[in-house]
Amino acid sequence: MSIDAHPGLPEFDYIKPTTLKEASDFLIAHAGEARPLMGGTDIFVRMRSGGWNDKYLVDVKCLEGMNDISYDPHKGLSIGAAVNMNRVIASREVQDNYALLLQAASSVASYQLRTRATIVGNICNASPAGDTIGACILLGGVLHVHGNGGIRQEPIKTFFKGPGETLLRTGDIVTSIHFPVPEEGARGVYIKLGRNKASDLSIVGVTVFGYPDVNVPSGYRIRLALASVAPLPLVVDQVEAILTETSIDEDRLMLAAEAAMHACTPIDDVRASARYRKVMTRNLSFNALKVVWKDLKKL
Repeated sequence: MSIDAHPGLPEFDYIKPTTLKEASDFLIAHAGEARPLMGGTDIFVRMRSGGWNDKYLVDVKCLEGMNDISYDPHKGLSIGAAVNMNRVIASREVQDNYALLLQAASSVASYQLRTRATIVGNICNASPAGDTIGACILLGGVLHVHGNGGIRQEPIKTFFKGPGETLLRTGDIVTSIHFPVPEEGARGVYIKLGRNKASDLSIVGVTVFGYPDVNVPSGYRIRLALASVAPLPLVVDQVEAILTETSIDEDRLMLAAEAAMHACTPIDDVRASARYRKVMTRNLSFNALKVVWKDLKKL
């Protein structure tokens, strides 16, 4: 018996609605057999492998606002759901004001894939290994969602229900993601461990974001999020508590890194053991925290 290691795509109908309402109505009418199509970098892989067997792909890339990216110094950054990652990386406003988002987007796969992949798609795919999710959470990202009841907002921090599962309902289409203006003096870093230096899913991903805050004893607010080490993207609230309650030094940073290690619940898989992921969570968290702390001290 021969096995086709690279099967072709199953047959499907391509649907191109002209309005968001038309797209939502179609998705509702064909619940369970239709899916919104954005960049397609995950959809086509899963369809080709037999994981998804949708009869209809509803192309929403060209609907109103989907390809817009805008920045207001008072309101923040808005990125349309169809804006690819290379456009985000090339945006002067992102480079000047959202360096953490730029780092995270730059770590995703290859340049070629990033011409199709989108920030919103990375979020809606809801993989615990999503490279941009930690940055989007720590930067206060909020999704704008068009559904049967109109437009609503979903904060990314509470958006995920499980691997591949989100709060999106049948007929929902994410139209954009919005980020508020970062705090004055904010600094951040994303450190990703993979099996190679490019194009690999993270074995462990650590995102750290911090800024000065005179209202806490340490003088800083520093937050940490983890990828690939829990069923959901994980914000370790204990890290922020440890790094606000007293002055920060390397011993304090290691205490916070150990809290991150104890908070995660990784699994064994083909890319790494659970034990290895836990140890590397501690080590990478310490490194990331130290980078941000040193940057903040320079202010």
